[in-house]
Amino acid sequence: MVKYVGVNDRKIDLFEGQFIVPEGISYNSYVIIDEKIAIMDTVDINFKDEYLSNVKKALEGKNPDYLVISHMEPDHSASIFELVKKYPNIEVVGNMQTFKMLHQFFPEIKCNELVVKENDILDLGNHKLKFITAPMVHWPEVMMSYDSYDNSLYSADAFGKFGALDFDDPEGWACEARRYYFGIVGKYGQNVQNLFKKLAGVKLDIIRPLHGPVLDSNIDYYLGLYNTWSKYEPEADAVSIAYTSVYGNTKEAALLLASNIKKDYDVFDLARDDFHEAIEGAFENKYLVLATTTYCGDIFPKMLDFLNALKERGYQNRTIAIIENGTWAPMAKKFIIDFINNNFKNITIIEKSITIKSALTEVNKNEILELAEILNK
Repeated sequence: MVKYVGVNDRKIDLFEGQFIVPEGISYNSYVIIDEKIAIMDTVDINFKDEYLSNVKKALEGKNPDYLVISHMEPDHSASIFELVKKYPNIEVVGNMQTFKMLHQFFPEIKCNELVVKENDILDLGNHKLKFITAPMVHWPEVMMSYDSYDNSLYSADAFGKFGALDFDDPEGWACEARRYYFGIVGKYGQNVQNLFKKLAGVKLDIIRPLHGPVLDSNIDYYLGLYNTWSKYEPEADAVSIAYTSVYGNTKEAALLLASNIKKDYDVFDLARDDFHEAIEGAFENKYLVLATTTYCGDIFPKMLDFLNALKERGYQNRTIAIIENGTWAPMAKKFIIDFINNNFKNITIIEKSITIKSALTEVNKNEILELAEILNK
């Protein structure tokens, strides 16, 4: 029997100090009740009392045998010390890197330690946990557990999403899972691909992540999206338009282009809109339009931040169009092309670029219509 003992965090304003999470986040933990009892991870320290109460209720007077640590990031590990104090005979299960981090976070902790490695099995009775190391998905110590009893994968942060569990997401799982993936795991696509190799041939009916809902149907859909994301392939033949604008002229160009796009598109003001949604859109769609001004003889700072964020996440395999603006010396296009060539892989730059000198002219408007025709093909 598996019982959920996690919590919802509706108080958080920024996840990991940077991601806007208006619908909160869940910190998931599970208790496996069998001949032996294993607790799978803990929760953020701000919810330790609620968490310990949930665990006590799930145990129904029994004592746990094991605490399995999938991931040492504090939103999952910060209540370990409190759990060990409450159940001092519990055996903490992790790999060598797990325990190195455990003693860094809790120098004073004393606990029974069981060090495991790749393919080791923790026998609970009917439930048998086989450990699968998943380094850099998204920390080096990450370890998943496969339970052959119900064909379930305790997947650490993989397959997680933003949003508390009591949030009914009208856009479905993929939207906030995608923003989560490219914000947190995106740089490590090859590591995710390495994990897929380890999971090849493994029957999966349930995925139990550390954030977001338990996935217990249509598993191929979730695996398929993760495969696409980790290969840096676009999901949609659609357009993302990311712009910066000082006095509104570059914004006007971006919106004029958007109004003539006949396929799906999204538009992001990089100075005002959710920065990480703009990153998500850039990875989701096949086409990316960068519209910006020259600023201090370089790329406008918010656009440069955006380009650096894409670089950090391994942006590749897309088609990019450029719209630049500059009153006396437009240089943004040149610097953007240099940045793309030096930092991105397998990028097609659309030859039809547009240079605005201060405000849109009729020539510029016609050029924007021509660019829209190219993007609509």
